[in-house]
Parts: sequence; C-alpha cells; structure tokens
Amino acid sequence: MDERQLRVLRELGELGSVTAVAEAMRVTPSAISQQLRLLQRSIPVPLTERDGRRLVLTAAGQALADAAIGVETALARARHTVEAFVEQPDGTVSVAAFHSGAAAFYPLLLRRLGAPGSPRLSLHDEDVAQDDFPRLTRHYDLVIAHRLDHAPAWPRTATATALLREPLDVALPVGHPLVAKARLSPVDVAGLPWITVHDGFPLLATIDAIAAAAGRRLDIVHRVNEISVVAELVAAGGGVALMPRWTARPHPAVVLRPLDGVHALRHVDVLHRPERVARRAVRTVLTALLHAAETVRGRGGDAGGQEADGREADERG
Repeated sequence: MDERQLRVLRELGELGSVTAVAEAMRVTPSAISQQLRLLQRSIPVPLTERDGRRLVLTAAGQALADAAIGVETALARARHTVEAFVEQPDGTVSVAAFHSGAAAFYPLLLRRLGAPGSPRLSLHDEDVAQDDFPRLTRHYDLVIAHRLDHAPAWPRTATATALLREPLDVALPVGHPLVAKARLSPVDVAGLPWITVHDGFPLLATIDAIAAAAGRRLDIVHRVNEISVVAELVAAGGGVALMPRWTARPHPAVVLRPLDGVHALRHVDVLHRPERVARRAVRTVLTALLHAAETVRGRGGDAGGQEADGREADERG
C-alpha cells in the first residue's frame, strides 16, 4: 500500500462513490478503481463491498481509512519538517578542501558568515588525489577541489562551480640568480633540484610538462603536498617548486616567477551533489565562496609574482 491508495480509500469512505472520489481527486473513475484494486491485493480481507449500485467500505476498510488519517497527518508533518530543514538559514553546512584551498578560503568564509543567523560551518581538510575529489561529495555538502587546466573535466555525478583559474608559478628562494628574470622558461629551471607533490596529485603533470619541454628529466629531491611546508623548503634552499599564485600564502623569503613554455594553470572548483543546493544554507555558503574567490583573485599582486604577468599568463591560457 502507498499514500495515494490510502487517500483513495479514505475519500471513498467520506464521499460514498468512485465517481465522486474521481471528481475530487481530478482523475478518471477507472484510475480510482485501479488504485483500490492495487490496495486490495495487499490486504487479506475485503475493504469494499457493494450496497446496491454504491461501493462502500467494509468494517476492515473503514478501520484502514481511519488509520489513513494518521498516516496522512504523519506524512504532512514529515514534509513540513523537511521544508523547515531545507529553508533553515542557519543550518549546518559541511565543507571540505585541499590544504592550500582551505587556507585561502576558510578564513574568508568564517568572517563573511560570522553574523547571527548565518549557516553554521563544519570545515574539514582533505588531501586527496585529483580523481578522488568527486567521491568526497558523498560525505560533505561542498568540496573545494583542484585540477589542472588540461585535465579531464569533473564527472557528471558532481556539479562543479568554478572559483578560480589560477596560474602556477615557479617558487625561488630570495637571492637566487633566477629572481632577476621577469619570466622563466623550462630550460631555466630544468637543471635545478625540485620539490613536488606525490604521484596522483594535481601539479605533477605540469612537472612532467616542464621536463618534456626542457628535454631532460627533473631532479626531484623532495615530495611534499602541503604548500606551506613547500614554501619553507624553498626558502631554506631545498629546491624550487611550482606554487599557485593566489591561494598560496606569501612567504617573505620566497619569490614567484611566471613560467613560459608550458600550460601552467589549474582550476579551483566547488563540487557538490545536485540535491545539496536544495538547502538554503548550502546555497548561502556557495555564494559566499564565490565572493571569497573574488577576494583571493584580487590578491594576485601580493603572491610574489607580477600582477601584469598574471594577466598575460591568463590570456595565453
């Protein structure tokens, strides 16, 4: 039995005929009769009987019709509860992000959504390989993810909202001879020791592209995913690295220089399952992330590179 069948039975008890029920429910009498037959199949005793030309409820039918009132009441309460949950402006919203994305966006979110009545944020860090970001949407309302510009698009199982298309620059220690150059080429940096990410993570394909463009293998001496740790290693002379221009926190002993000759860009997107944005609180946080992205992008000149260089890199990309 289902809700519609129970409603048909209840209306039959009150209105007294299939025709009247059909008119009330704006369907055909045959559709009402079909619903009654389907309901009867699930009940071991007769629910209706003939009284002359009328179809009336048996005692069992009346008992079930009375119970249907409670069912409809409970379902109505459930719907109202769901509606209240969906429209709740200060509901809890879970957000996951890779490390540098979390560092860039989470403080801005907390400041923007700190007023009473704003969504309650539940923030998490998830350092995963690029292909694993869509799976995180099972566990979080919103997932801040990144992928290289030339990588395949996110799967259709997740909805993607673009935040940034961010250049990747070469990070050098202050005082390195290459700091004197406004722009670098793969040949300039191919002979240096490199710090890069682990296999399967974004940025690694760009490292491979630098090696291909320079015609030689790079000397990878350290593998570290956390951008702030990479910055410390670069500052200490441990090697050079690729670093995102806007989401990486500026380091006083590290200088960023744009890289020519390779496609050094990444997408920073918000992934979510389509049904998540039915909630008002999730939509509010998503909007706040879009505003935060404008702020992050506006910091381009503070990342150690040249702001004009960043615009040129975007135009080439």
